[in-house]
Amino acid sequence: MLRWLSPINAWISRFCMIVAVVGLLTIVAVVALQVFGRYVLNDTPTWAESLALVLVLYVTMFGAAVGVRDAGHIGLESILVMLLPERHRIWVEILIHLLVLSFGVFMAWHAGLMAESVMGYKIPTLGLPEGLNHVPLSIAGVLIVLFSIEHILALLAGKEVRPSWH
Repeated sequence: MLRWLSPINAWISRFCMIVAVVGLLTIVAVVALQVFGRYVLNDTPTWAESLALVLVLYVTMFGAAVGVRDAGHIGLESILVMLLPERHRIWVEILIHLLVLSFGVFMAWHAGLMAESVMGYKIPTLGLPEGLNHVPLSIAGVLIVLFSIEHILALLAGKEVRPSWH
């Protein structure tokens, strides 16, 4: 299972990184336009701040999911865990990934409920549904679950997950 899951997860992770980078560049452009409009034209675009806030959510949530896949999150690895014998250390690492997986399930589920509950409202300056603010949390939660499963399977197989940027 790990043989086909890892390449798929690596592709998804790289795609998320690309989306996050494009989103970050767009945030910089939108904020620059907002500053230019405010101080040079004395006419701030009303949609710029709302768009930047929506983009921040997508950038951070996709970046967080990639951080889980590439083991860039805080893994609760302390000196005490490293002092454990190898056979005990693997179970602590699996427990850590199970906790991260549980967090991803809660995040995906509750963000999905929140998105659904506010989808009928509009972001005033953009005219887009308010639920779009919660969609990236739900997507990231699903990706965190998927990436955690990959880590658990890799630990059980005695392998490591190669970061997607390799």
